[in-house]
Amino acid sequence: MSGAEAAPDGGLRCPWGLSTEDYLAYHDTEWGRPVHGDDALFERLCLEAFQSGLSWLTILRRREGFRSAFARFKIPAVAEFTDADKERLLADAGIIRNRAKIEATLANAKVLAGWAAGELDEVIWSHAPDPAARPVPRTTGDIPAVTPESTALAKDLKKRGLRFVGPTTAYALMQACGLVDDHLADCVARGSGA
Repeated sequence: MSGAEAAPDGGLRCPWGLSTEDYLAYHDTEWGRPVHGDDALFERLCLEAFQSGLSWLTILRRREGFRSAFARFKIPAVAEFTDADKERLLADAGIIRNRAKIEATLANAKVLAGWAAGELDEVIWSHAPDPAARPVPRTTGDIPAVTPESTALAKDLKKRGLRFVGPTTAYALMQACGLVDDHLADCVARGSGA
């Protein structure tokens, strides 16, 4: 269980953020910072689902490919994708070509296209825990993979018709989108998202 470690610039960071320059940039500028907007949250929800069973680095390095393949994750556009689009996606080497994950993304877009503007944002953020009630993680071992809030978020999204979102994926989404701040206590990025 590691605490914050020194980066090349001497600042302390969460250990996972030090393994590659891609991770360091993502750690320092995106992870844990609040994300709002239905399309932006749809993108993060989709990418977390595609990440399931893989390294986040695999997704991070293909993010532009995903954005290109999925119409920049504009919900109305993805909701209009056809079977021909699905076949195109299954042949696209710039993304993860997993049939179940692609089908879930397309099905989720169709569901979300029927929601009111701002509803996805509202639903996701309604599950953000009270930051004052959460202990600040000092080591990576202090960070859970699942929380009661992520379990509730996953159940809520599933109840509303979304697929491929379990409690672990929901918690990764919460971390990535700033619903929780899991930067370690000594990390220079701690608190940068508020």
